[in-house]
Order: sequence, then C-alpha cells, then structure tokens
Amino acid sequence: MLGRGIFLAAFFAMTNTISAPADAAPFRTEEAGIADVHRAMRNGQITARQLVEIYLKRIDTYDKKGPAINAVIQLNPKALEEADRLDTAFKRGGLIGPLHGIPVFVKDAIATIDMPTTGGSMSLQGFVPQREATIVSKLKEAGAIILGKTNLDEFTFGTRGISSLGGQTLNPYDLTRNPAGSSGGSAAAVSANLGMAALGTDTGSSIRFPSSATSLVGLRATIGLVSRTGIMPNSMTQDTGGPLARSVEDVARILDVIAGYDASDPATAWSVGQVAKSYSVGLDSKGLNGTRIGILESFYGTGEDAADVNAVMAASADTMRKLGAIIISIKDAFDINEIGEMQVATYETAFYFDAYLKQENAPYASLEAILASGKLAKEIADSTRNRTKLSMNDPEFKERILKRALLQDRVMKIIADQKLDGIIYPFSRTLVGKVGGAQARHNGFLSAVTGFPALILPAGFSKPENTAPIGIPIGLEMLGRPWSEAKLLKMGYAFERAAKVRKQPQGFSPL
Repeated sequence: MLGRGIFLAAFFAMTNTISAPADAAPFRTEEAGIADVHRAMRNGQITARQLVEIYLKRIDTYDKKGPAINAVIQLNPKALEEADRLDTAFKRGGLIGPLHGIPVFVKDAIATIDMPTTGGSMSLQGFVPQREATIVSKLKEAGAIILGKTNLDEFTFGTRGISSLGGQTLNPYDLTRNPAGSSGGSAAAVSANLGMAALGTDTGSSIRFPSSATSLVGLRATIGLVSRTGIMPNSMTQDTGGPLARSVEDVARILDVIAGYDASDPATAWSVGQVAKSYSVGLDSKGLNGTRIGILESFYGTGEDAADVNAVMAASADTMRKLGAIIISIKDAFDINEIGEMQVATYETAFYFDAYLKQENAPYASLEAILASGKLAKEIADSTRNRTKLSMNDPEFKERILKRALLQDRVMKIIADQKLDGIIYPFSRTLVGKVGGAQARHNGFLSAVTGFPALILPAGFSKPENTAPIGIPIGLEMLGRPWSEAKLLKMGYAFERAAKVRKQPQGFSPL
C-alpha cells in the first residue's frame, strides 16, 4: 500500500544540514520555506533530489516508526525521477517555475493520475481516476514535486483524521490527540516537517481545523477562487480546496499558483477579475497598521477548558494593537450551533458523490453500494448512511439555503457598519480532542456556511502536559469579505512576523 521499498535503496548517508559556501549560512530542511529552498538551490547548497531524499528519509523514520504519526497513505514512486528532471532543467536555465523542486503532499481526496486516489477508503483501494485535479496540474506546471498522498477522514466525512485505508493519524504535538480533520494527514505531515506544504479540502472546516491543531497556516478561499475539478465532491455549495503550510508566505506562494478560472468548474467564473496579481508580493510586515479588526465575542468559550484558548486570543489581540490595528468588540450574538445547522453539505453529498463515482468509473457506483460493501471505517458509517437518506429535494435543504443567504447579509452588514478589514475569533473554543474521545468545539462553520474566506494563523500553545511537552497548538481564525484573500494574507503575515508563534513539534529531530 505504501510503496516505500522503492525509495529505501536510494537513500544515502547524509544529514539534514547541507554544506554551504563560505558566504552562506548552512541550509536546514526543518521549518524551511519555499524562498529558503530556492535560495539554497541558487547557492549550490541543495538539489531537488537531495531535498526529496531528505523528506523521504524523514517519512521513513517518523511516519510509521518512532512517533509513528501515520500521516502518509502512499508515496509518489516518480518523486525522485521528477526531482532529477528538475535538477537537469535547473542546470540549463535555473528555476522553471515558482514552486521549482518544492515537495508537496496532496490529500487523498484530490485526484492524481500517477497515484491512486482513494478518499482513505478500502472500497477505493488502488483506484486511479481518469482525470487529474486542476490544482494538482497547476502545482506540477509550477515545478512542484508531488511527494505523496496523505490520510484523511474517509471521504472527508469527519474531523478526527481516521480512515479504513489509512488508519488513525496522530497529532505531532501530542501523540494521544488527533490532528483534527478531515485534512489531518496533510497537516500532521507538514507540521512534522515530512514535506514542505500540502493541499487539503474544506467543506465544513477541513483545512482550517487541522491547521489550527498543528500550528500551521491554512486558507479556506472564497468559493470560486480555487478549482474543485478532480476533488471528491461533498457539497458544491461549500467545497473548496487550498493550501496548508508552515508560513503565511508559503500559503500565499501556493495560492499564486492554484487560484483562477477553470472552465471545468463553473464556480470559478466568479473569480475572473477578482484574482490578485500576486498574493505573495503583497505581503507586508506593516500590514496590520491602520486596519480595523473585529473580535467576535460570542465565539469564545466560557468554561475552564477554554481558559488557555482565551488567554492566547487575548495576547494575539494585544499583538495586533501594537502593530497598529484598531480592535473592535462585536457584541452581535452568533450561535455557532445554529450556524452549523445551516450547513447544506449532507443534503448534497449523495447526489454529487455518486455522480463522481460514475463519471470516474470507480469500483462502486454509489455511497449506498460502498456502505453495503462494509469497506468503511466504522467511525464514519453512520455519517455516510445519513448522507444517503438526505436530498436537495428535502424542504429542510431549501430552508437552510435561505438561512445561509440571510447569514451572509448579516455578516456583510457588520463588516460594512464597522468598516472592518477582518473578523477574528478562536478557531476552536477548546483544545483538539484525544484519540477516540470527544472532539473540540470549533467555530469553522461561519466561513463554511457563508462561503467567505478565512485564514488560520498559529496563535499560541496551551500549557505543557506530560504528553505535550510544548503544549497543544491554538489557532486564530481571521474572516474577511469575499475575494479579500490578499488583505487577509497581508494582515496575517504582519501578525506572524511579530508574534513568532510557530514551534516545531518535539520528537522529530534532524536526521
């Protein structure tokens, strides 16, 4: 299933520190960003092949051994071959694109034509779709190397990072906790420095929850900014794909590549004229100066289990004030449970997912057939069964669509009345849950239901515990009006540079 044997013979004796020219600092892969890698390539400190080999060795050491976070479902058997091709091209003319040689993971709900796309399900083991996801093709065209496919909540139907094919992924900061989901494998792998970045999907919270739980930056873009072609569908009203990375800059660099119109996804027609010339060039360490940031007070927890989160959020607001932001308290009461009940995803899933299975000639033609096969993780069987019983013809679906529109207007009015550049709140009111236990209460539904963009920023850590020596990551969500990704990234970059929150998880040392 993992296909790792092909790589082991290729590993050679080397450390994660590459010898540098006398006038350059040594290059280290841990916590390196895209710009760091390209600088090192130009300095002759590292090649694409060496970088891939380092990550493959880390995967072999830490994913199924040692901490055994179990984030990677399969490796790309052509990764080293692709690295060699890029190294040859570099010798001839330098970088071929903005992601030249950057090893990127892809969530296993996003189609790749050179590797199976299983949704983490035993029912689709070995299944290779007929078409590649547009966002994967764009990564490759930009020079990225697809390192492998990552685990997820099966078919994206959950928030704990568990599937029948991939098993349970663990949180690198506390191996007794889950990484959240459904893009849990992508988040765990990037946070543990098994790769540089990853693509995830987000219907309800699936990019943002894992990013918050593993001290990553994650972006849920405005619906239509990023193509969904080739992504296993859950809800065309709520689905989107996007990047997870260790920095705002790397998220912006990936968004530069994947954003834009795709004739195969009609929703992206709305992005024409809305895509920034560059999301990365506009980043500014003074990006919060003079901004107006609203704090959504009703999204904070009140119990003892919310104390660490609330303390981190208070410190984050103080940091923004010091950077010149005007912080405004939003007293309007939003009930996250009511907003969650406005979601329409479960009513749309059977229609769109069954159509996907048939179009791609999958081994099973419907969710009902997959259920009957028994090839599902028991943890998602009830959720899957519920989706087969719901329909867009149900009166409740139409009522939710109406409530969704009213919520969009309500949020936009607050932004307009208060002249806000963004709204912040803790992504999760409590810490991410223990494996097999109750999951945290999160606030991700606001962005998911409205379709407005939201950026997750590492905001801090809880107090250390025996199983979490540096604490559990706590993420801040920043919501903006539609098509405001450039502004969100600019403000997020300023916060990140000042707060300097992210810390590498322990137990994943250089090799």
